[in-house]
Amino acid sequence: MIMDVGQRFDPELPDETKSTSRTEISSVNQQPPCFLNLLLAVQQVFVQCSLLVLVLGVLQQHLLLQDGEREKLLSSTLFYSGLSTLIQSCLGTCLPLVQAPSLEILIPAVVLTAQIVTEPTCRGHCEESEGDILPRANPVRELQGMTVIVGIVQLVLGVTGLSGVVLRHCGPLVIAPLLCLLGFSIYREAALLCSDHWAIAALTVILLVLLSQHLRSYMLPACISMPQLPVCRMLSVLLPLMSVWALCEVLESLGVLRLRSVSELLPALKTSNTSLPVPSTSDLTSFTVPWLSPPLAEAGLPLLSVRGMAAGVVAALSSSVSSVGMYLLTARLLGVPPPPAAACNRGLGAQGLGSVVAGLMGAPLGLSSSVPNTCTLGLSQSGSRWTVQLTAIFGLALGVSPRLTQLITSVPLAIYGAILSVTYSIAVATGVRYFQFTHIDSGRNIFNIGLAVFMSLVLPHWFRMQTAFIDTGMVSVDVLLHSLLTSPVLLVGILAFLLDNTVSGSSSERGLDSAEMEKTGWSSVNSEPGYHREVALIYESPYLLRRLWKLPWFRTTPFSACRITDHGDIL
Repeated sequence: MIMDVGQRFDPELPDETKSTSRTEISSVNQQPPCFLNLLLAVQQVFVQCSLLVLVLGVLQQHLLLQDGEREKLLSSTLFYSGLSTLIQSCLGTCLPLVQAPSLEILIPAVVLTAQIVTEPTCRGHCEESEGDILPRANPVRELQGMTVIVGIVQLVLGVTGLSGVVLRHCGPLVIAPLLCLLGFSIYREAALLCSDHWAIAALTVILLVLLSQHLRSYMLPACISMPQLPVCRMLSVLLPLMSVWALCEVLESLGVLRLRSVSELLPALKTSNTSLPVPSTSDLTSFTVPWLSPPLAEAGLPLLSVRGMAAGVVAALSSSVSSVGMYLLTARLLGVPPPPAAACNRGLGAQGLGSVVAGLMGAPLGLSSSVPNTCTLGLSQSGSRWTVQLTAIFGLALGVSPRLTQLITSVPLAIYGAILSVTYSIAVATGVRYFQFTHIDSGRNIFNIGLAVFMSLVLPHWFRMQTAFIDTGMVSVDVLLHSLLTSPVLLVGILAFLLDNTVSGSSSERGLDSAEMEKTGWSSVNSEPGYHREVALIYESPYLLRRLWKLPWFRTTPFSACRITDHGDIL
C-alpha cells in the first residue's frame, strides 16, 4: 500500500493513524518492480534534463563554445551529476536525492564569467594580479576552479558539523521562507521556456494535473499480471512528457510547428561582448555529434584565482542552504522522519566530494540537490533509493555518449518549462505548510516573514539591473558582493535566520516546541516508540562507514559530526 503525502508522521493525524503508518517499511528502502523502477528512473532523468538544459543554456551565453561542445558539455554534466548522485545515495543522507547544477550555483558563475569577458585587455596596469592569470577568451578553467572551491567549502561544512550547529537554530520560520523562495526562484526562467509554445506548455500542465491528482488512485486492471500500483500518479511526469513530445514530432514533420532553442529564448542574458557566437538550430543540426566521448576536461586543469574563490564561496553557501532545504522537503513529501543533523552533515560532505571530483574532471559548475527531482517525489509518491541509483547509472551512460544526450534533450522547451513550473510549485506549497507549526497571527512572525521574503526578491532584482553599481576597485570583492546580493535563496536564508534568532519571541510563537520540530531532533529528543529505529533504517551510514566511525581517531571532531548516536543526534 502506498500512502498519500500527509499520512506518515503528521502531527495533525490521530494517534491510531500514526501508529498504523509507522508499522510500514519506508518506501525509501523498498525496491519497486523492475519494469516500474526503470520507468521511474527514466522519469527522473527527463526531469533532471529539464533543469540542465536551462542552466547550461544560460551558461553557454557567456562561454565561447564551438559546434559540438554544447552537446559534450551537457553529456559530461550528466556524467558528473550521476557520479555525485551515487556518492550521495551511498555515503550521504541516503535519501532519494538526484544531484545536478542548480540556479544557486549558476548565479555566481554568471557573475564570474561576465567579469572575465568584460575585463580590460590591459596587463600590468590592473590593480589585482589575477587579471594576468586567465586569457580573456577562455573562462572555462576558472569556472572549474570555482567548482573545486564549491566542493571544498561544502565538504568543510559537512565534516566539521558547522551545518548541524546552524540547523539547531533553524525553526519553521526559517524553513518556510526558504522553501517558498526556492520555488519562486525559477518562475522567470520557467515562463521563458513555456513561451516557446504556450499551447504545448498548457497541454503538458493539464495532463500532469489530470494524472497526478484526478487519476492518482487509478490502478491497473486486475487482468494484467502486474502489481496493483497507482501507475498514473507514479508516472505523472513521464506519461505527459512522452505523449506531448510525440505530438510535437508529428506537428513538426507536417510543418505546422516550429520550436526554438534556448539561445533564441534568452536574448536578454547574452553577454555584452557581441563577438560571442549565439548558437542557432541550424548550427546544432549541421554538426555531427560523436557517439562516444570521454567526459574529461579539454581546457586543462582547474585554475584557482581570487575572484573564482570569491564566487565559489557564495555558490557553496547558497547551494548548501538549498540542499538542506531539499533534505527536509524530501522527508516531508515522503512522510518519513526529518533527517537528523548528522545526516545533513554527511549529505553536505558527500555533495562537496562530488563537486570536487567534478571540478577536477572539468565540470564548469558545482553540484547540489536538484529541486525539480525532489519535488517530483511529491507528485509520484515514489521515492525509492534504488530508483535514484538507477537514475545515476543512466546519467553515467549518457555522459559518455553526446549523441544519446542530444536525443534525450531534444524535448521541446515548452514541455520542460511546464515540468519546471509544476515541480517548483510543490516547494512553495510545502514551505507554506510549515507556517502551521507557528503562531502565524503574531505581529513578530508577520514582520519577520514579510521582510525576509520581500527583501530577498527586491535586492537581487535591483542589483541585476545595476551591474555597475558595485565598484570597489577590487575585482574579487566586486564578484563576492554581486554574487551575494543577487542570490535570493542565500539572502532569504540569512535574513530569516537572523530575524528569527535576534527578535525576541517565545518557543511556541516560533514553532520550536511543535511536534514537527521535536521530530527533527534539533530542538528536543523525540521519545515516541520506534522513532529512533525509523531514523536508523533511513539515515544510518553504510556498513563500511559505521566500522570506520568506530576507529578511535574517527570518533573525534570533525568526523563525529557525521555519526548518528542512539538518540538520533550527532555526538
